[in-house]
Amino acid sequence: MSPTPGDALRDLRALMARGVTLDFQPQGPLADRPLRRSAVLILFGALDQVPAHAPYTVAPELDVLLTRRATGMRHHAGQIAFPGGGWEPGDADSAATALREAQEETGLDPTGVEVLGELPEIHLPVSNNRVTPVVGWWHAPSEVSADRTESVDVFRAPVAELLAPAARGTSVLRRKSATGPAITHRGDAFRLAPRLGGHIVWGFTGILLATLFDELGWARPWDPDQEFPVQP
Repeated sequence: MSPTPGDALRDLRALMARGVTLDFQPQGPLADRPLRRSAVLILFGALDQVPAHAPYTVAPELDVLLTRRATGMRHHAGQIAFPGGGWEPGDADSAATALREAQEETGLDPTGVEVLGELPEIHLPVSNNRVTPVVGWWHAPSEVSADRTESVDVFRAPVAELLAPAARGTSVLRRKSATGPAITHRGDAFRLAPRLGGHIVWGFTGILLATLFDELGWARPWDPDQEFPVQP
């Protein structure tokens, strides 16, 4: 029997119930700015009648919401990311932060999102943020579009396409060092389909997706020697 969106939701609920351990190796120097609390929304849903263009181990219409950050942003400019941002005094918790920021960046209706749980908080030294990933299910999808301030593109990326072996690889980031040889960082990465711009999903976002796919049992065999060079 072919997998369905309901199967994916069941898998996500089970994963949030048992918990996830994140093996995250920070990349880059510590930012010279105060520590900030943030949250991102990892939102899964089902695209109506828009199946993935790839063989699949998940429902072909299963997707995840991603944005492309504006090039003028102070940190992670131009990168593919989950919607999200900094905590504000009116936010009741991390889920409230993630939903508010996602609404601001993409225009989604938060009432259509079921919060399934949270992943462990992660410290990102390059922006000095402590980020809580919030996992959600889009039970009543709404129209989305970039706000053109923080995000310049919004993608509902089919998960099956991200899981295709040709789309998976290892990001390679080389940074200059003032005191020695260049420093090379490697991490989990994905290439979006050409119709979505062919962008590389790497860094924090790539690691979170790879961890979830592995923990959920959705991953397919792929070649870690396939390299995707990226720029900071």
